[in-house]
Amino acid sequence: MAKGKKDSKKQPEEEKKLSNKDYLAELRLLHVELVKMQEWVKQEGIKICVIFEGRDGAGKGGTIKALTERVSPRVFRVMALPAPTDREKSQMYLQRYLPHLPAAGEVVIFDRSWYNRAGVERVMGFCTEEQADKFLKSVPSVERAIVESGVILLKYWLEVSEEEQTRRLEARIEDGRKIWKLSPMDLKSYSRWYDYSRARDEMFKATDTEYGPWLVANSNDKRRARLNIISDLLSRIPYKKVPREKVILPKRQKPGSYREPDYPYRHIPEKF
Repeated sequence: MAKGKKDSKKQPEEEKKLSNKDYLAELRLLHVELVKMQEWVKQEGIKICVIFEGRDGAGKGGTIKALTERVSPRVFRVMALPAPTDREKSQMYLQRYLPHLPAAGEVVIFDRSWYNRAGVERVMGFCTEEQADKFLKSVPSVERAIVESGVILLKYWLEVSEEEQTRRLEARIEDGRKIWKLSPMDLKSYSRWYDYSRARDEMFKATDTEYGPWLVANSNDKRRARLNIISDLLSRIPYKKVPREKVILPKRQKPGSYREPDYPYRHIPEKF
C-alpha cells in the first residue's frame, strides 16, 4: 500500500514533463532570439558574464549546450576551468578567473565559477573555513567592480531534488555515453547533501545582492529548466534586432575547362 501511495504521488509530476516535440519547438524560437541578441552584442560591444552553479546532476551542462548550440563560439565562450595548478593555488583566489571575463562583444559562460570556493572546495575540505569566509566577504565587492566596469552579470543556480539527483547519477552509471560525467568527486559529494545545502544557504545569504542576484531555476524537468533559463536570460538583456540586408546567393561560375579528376579517392565505408 505504501508503495502504491508513493507511485500515485509521482505520477502527476511525471505527467508535467515537457514532451520533446514541444521542447524543440520552443527551443527553436529561443535560438532565433539568441542569434538576434548575439548580433546586437557584437554591434554594440556589450559584455555579458553568465554563471551556472548547482549540485552535481542539476543539469548545468545540458543547459549550457542548449544555450550555445546555435550561436557563434567566437561570441559565446564557455569556460570550465580545470583544477588549479600549484602556481594558481599561490595566487589571489579570484585571480585565475579574472582573465576570462568578457571583452566588448562577448558573452562568457562559466560552467562553475569562482563559487567553487563556497561550494565544493568548502564542503570537501579543499579550503579552510577561514578561506571560505574570507571569500564570501570579499566576492560581493569584486562583483560590484565587475558590474561597474560595464559587464552584465547573471548568476543562475539550478535546484534539483534529492530523488531526481539520485536518478540522474544512477543513469550515468548505466549509460556508456554518460559514465564520463561521473567522477570520484561526484560520488564523494553525493553523500554530503546537507553539507552542500548549508554551504548553498550561506553563499546565498552573503552574495545575493542587487547588482549580482542569484536567479534560481527548478531543474527537476531538464527541458523546462533550459527553456525557462534561456527565456529569463533574454528578458534581462535589452537587445534589439540588428538591421541587415537580405542575403541573396550569387551565381556560381561556369565550369569552363574544369573536369572532375579520375582520382582514387579513399571513400569511407557507407555503413548507414
